[in-house]
Order: sequence, then structure tokens, then C-alpha cells
Amino acid sequence: MFVTYLALTDFRSYAAVELELEPGVTAFVGPNGQGKTNLVEAIGYAATLSSHRVSGDQALVRAGAERAVVRVRAQRGDRKAALELEITPGRANKARLNGAPVARVRDVLGLVRTVLFAPEDLALVKGDPDGRRRFLDQLTIMVRPRMAGTLADYDRVLKQRSALLKSASAAMKTTRGGADLRTLDVWDAKLADLGSQILAARLELTAALAPHVAVAYEQVSAGQGAAGVRLASSLDKVSDDDEQRDPATPAAAEAPTPALLEARLLDAMSRLRPKEIERGVCLVGPHRDDLLLELGGLPAKGYASHGESWSFALALRLACYRLMTSGESGWDDHHDAEPILVLDDVFAELDTGRRERLAQLIAPAGQVLITAAVPTDVPEELAGARVDVMGGEVRRVR
Repeated sequence: MFVTYLALTDFRSYAAVELELEPGVTAFVGPNGQGKTNLVEAIGYAATLSSHRVSGDQALVRAGAERAVVRVRAQRGDRKAALELEITPGRANKARLNGAPVARVRDVLGLVRTVLFAPEDLALVKGDPDGRRRFLDQLTIMVRPRMAGTLADYDRVLKQRSALLKSASAAMKTTRGGADLRTLDVWDAKLADLGSQILAARLELTAALAPHVAVAYEQVSAGQGAAGVRLASSLDKVSDDDEQRDPATPAAAEAPTPALLEARLLDAMSRLRPKEIERGVCLVGPHRDDLLLELGGLPAKGYASHGESWSFALALRLACYRLMTSGESGWDDHHDAEPILVLDDVFAELDTGRRERLAQLIAPAGQVLITAAVPTDVPEELAGARVDVMGGEVRRVR
């Protein structure tokens, strides 16, 4: 698939801009701060309904404007679609597909698919677990858009349950004595139901991603080390803390079902309830999972060099692309739509060897969008169309 048209109104630095795009490589070239990243960020937003740079929507709206509009036309084979997203901070965003309003904005997920490489990816290796959880969730939504609702519902239930635990914790520390916890069982059930679906999807996703990560790391690093990924669930920690193994825990060779995971989550919450009330926080669930990245059997975080960390970050993104184009039966809801590769100021961060190897690996992709400060940052293997960006204006060079 590829994007044929992008138009922005009051998005970031752009009051208005229109741009025709085509398959193959397009490089957006210009000094820092001129709006290159804003263009690819908008395409990424159309794909994920989120930004790779900020967590909220407020920064996406041009200063002084009330809302921003992103319009994208995408083509998948002979099928064409026009998507319009209206971003209004503090209010519900809106979407139109082929001119018709969409009841729920998340229903447009999957129409545009991207895999984005950015300097921020280094934090996947060196940063905290929340970044890796976000990486898993974004990939899950990309390949199974229906999971977006489950993830949103889980966040809502988690907030409600956390508020109840915090209130109970405060009450326990006052002269009032106890707290009314009659509704906690209800929130436990809801959290376990949604959490089991998310955990099952993460386990399946990690297993599918692992072989692609191993191959991609070998290619990017020129065979220097073996990379692996696996999911560390908060349930594992609960089981490790128990003197007796949870009888609901499956054998290592078994694939846990959502029903089995739901039972384990409920059991864990029951046993951890005194600690949760004491601390006023939820101690078990997908919000406490981590994606473990290992290099040569050791944790990449803390052991990998700067260059090895970059190779791992690139391998994760390449693995996403290959998973989404592999056509693995039953996993990807839109396996017939090759994602657009977006590289936001990545090549300037890489040494010559990694730059050349990455360029060779992504060159065959159907559509590649690159941002670069100077033309020489774009490898020769990725020669193609060029758009100069300066002062919020775009001009096609070739």
C-alpha cells in the first residue's frame, strides 16, 4: 500500500499544506526545525491515531488554532480510500472515510499502515518498560485493529480500580478504619477479562516477532551477536514469589488461553489484595509487563554497547515490517497491505556500516518516506523523489 496525497490544516507548524506522493522513496530534506518531521508525523497519526513524538494531541494543533485536520489518500492495489481526521484537544476527535462520518474514530485503524524508525527508538533498548509496552501495543493495534478498543477499555478499568485502591489505602491510614471494598470484586473481574485478552495477544505477538528480530539483528549488525525477545508478564513475578507454583500456570510448552490467563489474573489479584490496598496501586496486569530484549543471552539494557543498542532498535522495527508483510496465517488482519516505511532523521544517527546495511534492507519496500537535514544523509541505495522543506513550505525537486 502507499499514500498518494497528504493535506494538513493547522497541524503543527503548517497553517495549510498539500502534497502529492508516489510509490518508492521520497526524501523530505531541510534544516532542523523546518517541518519535515511534521509531515511524516501526520501520516503516522493517520495510521495509529497517535504521535511518535508526544503523548497527547494538544501539541499537534498549530498555536492559536482550535483544531487540526489531517487528510490522507491511500491506495492498496486497486482500492482507494480518503481519510480525514479532525483533532480537537479536550474534545472527541472525529473521522470521515470517503466523505462519510465514522461512528468511532478507531474504526479507521488499519486503513493506513506504517512502520516508523526514529531516534527515539533507542529508548526501546535503553529506556523503561513503559516504552516497550507502548511498542507492543502499537504493533498489536497495527496488525489487529480490533484490539484498540480492548486496550482503551483496560486503561479505563485500570484507572477506576487504581482510584478505588488508593481510596482504600487512604482510609486504612485514618481513624475511620476500613473502606468499602464491595465493588472491588467487580473491577477485579473486568480487569482480568480485558487483561487476559491483552496478555494473550502480547504472548502471541512476541512469539511471532522473535524469529524476525533474530534475523534482522544478524543482518543489521553483520552477524555480531544473537538477539532475542520474550515477554515478562507480571504474572511470572507473582508465581516466582509463591512458595508453591500456581496450579493454573501452564507448562512451558503450552500456549496459555485467555480463559486460563483470566483465571490466573483473578487468583493473583486475590492473593495480592492486602499489598495492593496497603500501597494503593494495582500490582498485577498487563500494565506491569515488560518486553525483555536479550543479546547473547544477556539483557540488552545495561550490557549492549551504543552501536549494539542501535542495531537492536533497528531490528525491532525491521521485524515489525517483516511480520506485517509475512502473511502469517491468522495473525495479521491486514496482511495484504504492506506498511509504509517511515525513517525520521535516522540515517544521521548511524555509522556507515549500519546505514548501508539498513538502506539495502529497506530499499525493496513499496513506499519509503525519509526525513534528512541534508541530501547526503540519504544513502545512494535510496535515491528517489526529493521534497525540500523550508520555513513551512514544501517544494518538489525531483
